[in-house]
Amino acid sequence: MERKQKKVVIAGATGLIGSRLSMQLAKSDYKVSALVRNPEKAFESLQHYNIELIEWSIETSVNVTAEFIDGADGVINLAGASVAGKRWNDSVKQELYDSRILSTRQLANAIRMCQNIPAVFIVSNGTGFYGDRKNEKLTEESSAGGDFLAKLCADWEKEALAVSNLCRVVSVRTGVVLAKDDGALKELSKPFKYFLGGWLGSGKQWFPWVHIEDVISIFKFALENDSIKGAINAVSPETVTNKEFCKDLGKEMNKPCLFPVPGFVLKLAAGEFAFSLLTGQKVIPEKLKKNNFEFRFNKLKPALENLLQ
Repeated sequence: MERKQKKVVIAGATGLIGSRLSMQLAKSDYKVSALVRNPEKAFESLQHYNIELIEWSIETSVNVTAEFIDGADGVINLAGASVAGKRWNDSVKQELYDSRILSTRQLANAIRMCQNIPAVFIVSNGTGFYGDRKNEKLTEESSAGGDFLAKLCADWEKEALAVSNLCRVVSVRTGVVLAKDDGALKELSKPFKYFLGGWLGSGKQWFPWVHIEDVISIFKFALENDSIKGAINAVSPETVTNKEFCKDLGKEMNKPCLFPVPGFVLKLAAGEFAFSLLTGQKVIPEKLKKNNFEFRFNKLKPALENLLQ
């Protein structure tokens, strides 16, 4: 008897995590339906015979969305406007909020309408959930913070958990995702190339990080393991401060890391977003450890070596 191919629906499939996860699952013999704003543009990064490109946005009707996800083995939401690159004025903050909350709400409402409920609903989230907690060790059981980003993450997660009575729900709270020539590492490396690299503010703030390959593995692990429910911290087991991270980055690039970037300079350049750069969380991946997840990169130095070679 021929084995039935598993189907996964991914919203936000063209982003840093989404594009790599879609390709990895497609190569693992999943049938991937990618919900994208522009299928023609998405085809440039998602060229695989096991990936179906479907035009979709938060304006798409819930009835139509339900047709896309009905009977899927898993639904994954990675949609969300980037938190970096723009000053956080009211309109930008509304965009950050709506792109996450409304997309998750629509998918949750679509799940409710399915005749064949998807087995699992996975949403991306962030360690910004915890806010600024100084040296407190933070596990999945720790409470949410009180700043804008923490409230956004908490509301985001709440929208997904609203259907936990219908299917398994997982919220993946990712740290700073390190990827080659992309994302945070690309931006953090730029000053070092011009011998201007340095830590941010005091440098004492914790810097939860994770290698892109481990992030992809974590999402696949959550998809395939029925024991994984609720929030999981997708961060490396090795905790480092911002200063330690920048020092190691400088060493790997053979560039000096001698002086801090003062907090007031960041606030002038980035506005309210600077708060998230000057604060951090000492996040522990407790649930992944308990479920015997194996990190490929659990130390910063080999992770940077891998990405910067």
